[in-house]
Amino acid sequence: MRYVAPTREAVDPVVFTHAPLSEWGQFGEWLQGKRWPSIDELNARWPSHAPERFAAQTRELLEDGFHYEERIATRGLIATREANWHDLFNAMIWLRYPQLKRALNRQQMAQIMQVGRRERSRPQCAQTHFDEAGVIVTVKDPALLALWDRHDWYSLFWRRRAAWVDGLMAVELFGHALLEHALTPGKLLVGKALAVTVDERVARADALEGCAEAIAEGRWLRDPQELRPLPLSGIPGWHAAGEEEAFHRHAACYQPLREGRRYPAPLDLRSLG
Repeated sequence: MRYVAPTREAVDPVVFTHAPLSEWGQFGEWLQGKRWPSIDELNARWPSHAPERFAAQTRELLEDGFHYEERIATRGLIATREANWHDLFNAMIWLRYPQLKRALNRQQMAQIMQVGRRERSRPQCAQTHFDEAGVIVTVKDPALLALWDRHDWYSLFWRRRAAWVDGLMAVELFGHALLEHALTPGKLLVGKALAVTVDERVARADALEGCAEAIAEGRWLRDPQELRPLPLSGIPGWHAAGEEEAFHRHAACYQPLREGRRYPAPLDLRSLG
């Protein structure tokens, strides 16, 4: 069933006090203010040298003959529906993670050149899944990756709960649809994740840059099967029920590993340190 976001007036303010929305306070007025931000207000957040700008998605704009991704690549215009949660969150992602967005656009354009505008390749499917519901997960302890590999959610989120607090595993939420779904209190969120192994010497910014390079160069997101499910609601602070052990034994978002399913090796960025 297609998700329908609540109206601006109907959003429960409590959702902005819990992850993931609590981590976007820099855009607090856009999220919790009484009115929607204008396109001009969105554009005012860009650095002066940025090549992109948000553009109201009007009939006139769409009649330019460009595919959505082509318009970004050739005109620097990101078609944006006004007064729309989904597109507002997309704008916020662009402003926080421009290098990742540009990497995706580069690969989307490469695929359009290969298969045309009407077809969708497996790389495009992977890129779209990540754009909508993607998370990047940095892992410092190989034992945690092994738990994830076999979908041992109870151990990953309860027995090793401290790992999420201490930073042995950390999440960068990239998919704007996840932020939209978080507007519904108590909704169980599952991300489509790319795993990255790092050590203490690798800074967050360097890890993100490494991921963007891997995507831009076509080394990542070539197939949807590269993406691992990650039940985000199991992370401490992401779901109220997650403070209780029982949640981690029976949560509906904790799906078993499908027979024969194997995940690719993570991107190894430990050498950056």
